[in-house]
Amino acid sequence: MATIPKRNLGGLAVGTIGLGCMSLSGVYGDADDAASEALIRDAVALGVDHFDSSDMYGWGHNEGCSAGRCAGCGTRSCWRPIGQVRNPGGPNGVDGSPAHVQAACEASLERLGVEVIDLYYQHRVDPGVPIEETVGAMARLVERGLVRFLGLSEAAPETIRRAHATHPIAAVQTEYSLLYRQEAEETRATTRALGIGFVAYAPLGRGFLTGAIRDLAQVDGRRAAHPRFQEANFAANRALAAQVEAMAAAKGCTPAQLTLAWLLAQGRMWWPSPVPATCRGCRRTSARWR
Repeated sequence: MATIPKRNLGGLAVGTIGLGCMSLSGVYGDADDAASEALIRDAVALGVDHFDSSDMYGWGHNEGCSAGRCAGCGTRSCWRPIGQVRNPGGPNGVDGSPAHVQAACEASLERLGVEVIDLYYQHRVDPGVPIEETVGAMARLVERGLVRFLGLSEAAPETIRRAHATHPIAAVQTEYSLLYRQEAEETRATTRALGIGFVAYAPLGRGFLTGAIRDLAQVDGRRAAHPRFQEANFAANRALAAQVEAMAAAKGCTPAQLTLAWLLAQGRMWWPSPVPATCRGCRRTSARWR
């Protein structure tokens, strides 16, 4: 098995490159469980030990099928946002109540077939529940030995501060890439000041920065809902991605490799806030980051 350099997420050491598992449950086009297992095993062979899943990815499928295979590969895995709930006929709801926190964690442990979850995120902040109550309930999971470290996803800077005052937050996850940076800058500053790890999700621009998406006909699944992939914006963003592809060609590497190298270089500047990138929605190319 290969090794990947480690970075520290608020006390949890993980490889600098991770694998986001959302696309393994059909969010970006059709998914194939056999191909998903091959991808996970390939990632493990490359030294990946940071797998990011959620109970809402396939509403249990991701944990029970695709992400659950990580345990069988003989590696410790860090995963699991909570907080989103089904809302048939409409957008997902959120539930940050202490009762949901406990029930969701116990259900995930059962699906995953593990006794403890390394890194447990609140997937989306519930505006109807004070963050202190949600994080307080998550802290009780730590006390019970069901969870090792806590994280937040897409939380506002002030929410991060309040959460961290309730219980140490190891990592904050938000979108960050060459194509999507501005909204994360204040979050980066906040995590750096508090010594919290910063996890960049969608570091390959939801596939745009892999070179695999060249026209609107290749925009599948959930991508179509994002403004960057819609007709009014596609051409301009495609032109930006083409510049990355040209630079990668000049350096003799892939666009994904160049993009991830840039991201990891930014991480050195943010120390002690490391950036283990998760490669969501890029299942056709993300495993080949060597």
